[in-house]
Amino acid sequence: MEDKVAHKLLLKQFCEQVILQRIAISRQAMDEAQAAANQEGKSSAGDKYETSRAMGHLEKDMYARQLVAHQQELAALRAVNVQSICLVPAAGAFVRSANAGFFIGAGLGKQIVDGETVIFLSPASPLAQQLMRRKVGDTFDFKGKETILEIY
Repeated sequence: MEDKVAHKLLLKQFCEQVILQRIAISRQAMDEAQAAANQEGKSSAGDKYETSRAMGHLEKDMYARQLVAHQQELAALRAVNVQSICLVPAAGAFVRSANAGFFIGAGLGKQIVDGETVIFLSPASPLAQQLMRRKVGDTFDFKGKETILEIY
């Protein structure tokens, strides 16, 4: 049982590191877009200057929205409890089938963690919602029929 909780803790920490990295990249891109907009020099063609500044601000706004989305995803992940064993799929659960392992916590897609392929699902994703209505022995659709072998 302890090894299952430790496995889920490892997966949650992996998610957190990926999201923190995305936050850092978004912040850096936002800062660079702002710097580029600020550095755009006034040329003889005034419209070009205004267009370039506007594009820089639009780019900064796009990265700012990404940053907020990543921060919200991180907050939601941090609220996920992985300290207990789940009997049915829910946020914080790990679900194993014959061909894949699924961690319901954050939507990072397919990742390799310690040599294991894990599909990270947001609790709100359609596949996670499908899994949440199942138990060990039930089948679900994922690249064909899969059978749930284990939930914890």
